[in-house]
Amino acid sequence: MSPEVAVKEIGPGDLKQRLEAGEEIAILDVREPHELAICKLDNTFHVPLASLPERLAELASYKDRDLVVYCRSGGRSARAAAFLVQQGFRFVYNLRGGILAWSDEVDPTIARY
Repeated sequence: MSPEVAVKEIGPGDLKQRLEAGEEIAILDVREPHELAICKLDNTFHVPLASLPERLAELASYKDRDLVVYCRSGGRSARAAAFLVQQGFRFVYNLRGGILAWSDEVDPTIARY
C-alpha cells in the first residue's frame, strides 16, 4: 500500500455535522481487533489495514459513495485511503487525527489510548 496518492481529509467536526445532517457516509475502521475492544465509533465496519487488499471485494459497494477511513491517529487510515483511491474508489476521506481527534473534538467519552 503506497501513500503517494493525495487523499482528501475530513475533520472530526465536519464528519459529525455531515452525519447529523443525515448524509449517507460509510465509515471504515482499519485498526487492529484489540483496539476495537478499547473504543470505536458507532455504525462503522472493520477491516484491519493488513487485511485490506484481500478483503477489497467486501468494499465494492462503496466504490462510488462517500467513505471515511479512520484509525487511532490518522496514519494507517491515510495509507488505507490512498490504497482505496488507487483501486478506483472515488470519494474516500481520511479522518484527520483519527479516533484520538474524534475524542478531543467531538466525544470526550471515547477512550484515548
